[in-house]
Amino acid sequence: MFGYVYYPGDEVAGVAEEAYNIFRTENALNPSLFASLKKFENEIVQMMISLFHGGPEAAGTFTSGGTESILMAVKSARDWARANRPGIVSPEIVVPASVHPAFHKAAHYLGVKVVLTPVGSDKRADVDSMRMALSPETIMLAGSAPCFPHGVIDPIVEIAKLAIDREILFHVDACMGGMLIPFAEEAGYTVPLFDFRVPGVTSVSADIHKYGYSPKGASVIIYADRSLRKHQFFVHTDWSGGLYGSPSMLGTRGGGPVAAAWALFMHLGRPGYVQMTREAMEASGELQSGINSIPGLSVISNPDLTIFAFTSSDSDIFEIGDALSKQGWFLDRIQFPNALHVTVAKHNTSQTEELLAALRQAVTKVKKKRISGASTHFLVSFVREMSRVLPEKWFRKISSAAAGLTEGKDKGRHGMGAAMYGITASVDNRKNVHDVVLDVLDKMY
Repeated sequence: MFGYVYYPGDEVAGVAEEAYNIFRTENALNPSLFASLKKFENEIVQMMISLFHGGPEAAGTFTSGGTESILMAVKSARDWARANRPGIVSPEIVVPASVHPAFHKAAHYLGVKVVLTPVGSDKRADVDSMRMALSPETIMLAGSAPCFPHGVIDPIVEIAKLAIDREILFHVDACMGGMLIPFAEEAGYTVPLFDFRVPGVTSVSADIHKYGYSPKGASVIIYADRSLRKHQFFVHTDWSGGLYGSPSMLGTRGGGPVAAAWALFMHLGRPGYVQMTREAMEASGELQSGINSIPGLSVISNPDLTIFAFTSSDSDIFEIGDALSKQGWFLDRIQFPNALHVTVAKHNTSQTEELLAALRQAVTKVKKKRISGASTHFLVSFVREMSRVLPEKWFRKISSAAAGLTEGKDKGRHGMGAAMYGITASVDNRKNVHDVVLDVLDKMY
């Protein structure tokens, strides 16, 4: 699996598992009761502040993941604006189109408007477009380090200047790169600045359960100034059950992820993370070079770290993904443009040659079977055309049936097949796609 899973090897995982089990029943909701968890959480945050070059006023909290960290950043921006910009009625955040959907989710929950701006040909945020999108209602800008789809770091320095000029907040989503970039720098790689060394950056989120290799449920959000963090907190003082205060979205917070993250920081230290990052960077470079050498395939843009995507100029890239799945390899699918997504982590570093060999076989197989694959292309084209002429109710029935056909066809494989991805990526009416995905989720659960 080149995605979703970040495995550090049996020995390191054993350390995390032992720490997790010791604290599996504890609750980080009450830091005064569980003193060890309070110590772990504060030291984790302090170490992340150090990694991100935060000043003496920097502060943060441990969260359950990148989505919660981003949600907290948006909430803090909204409540900061309420306290400091009373004239703002409909708060907006300006973000590049490549940002994680967690920003849209947070805005949906919190009553904030997302203003999307295009990315450039290199897939990085277009700063001029972001400047033009600013309005009197803008409360925050956001950028990625790196963005998930193509693994490129947005021009953080230039976006930060916009934030300074407008005196608004700027959040850097480093959920993918926060535990990579500092160690890549120490390993000798040149990586763009993304953290509190950049004037104008007011908060950074980073997932420890990704390249920190901690068990799932570990992330942080760090603020340049502790006064911003207060806007994240929730306090209720008039409950019959007592005084209630919560630092983030969750109430009950399992102690296991906190303890495991702290234990890995202690066990690996900076040298351990530098070595693991170096190995992942080298493997990613080998994979990218190998993919670019296969006729018809090319890596999109110029990725900065160990996350990238590649596409095909002469074959259906999703069918190539299906062919890889049949061989036991999972690569995520993305769109705009259609591509396969690769996340190289510690457990992948010895698999580069195997994956490249499987990829060559998949490309050859797809090219040989173009005629037999016509049914898939016909299904995609048919559904796309029907979306333009049929009422939504009937379109959804046809699309759900198509999803059922592909699900049965792809049973036993990893994820959805080429036909379903082709349908969702090619339909122009995105409202129809939205409704179809809702139907698919409803059937899954």
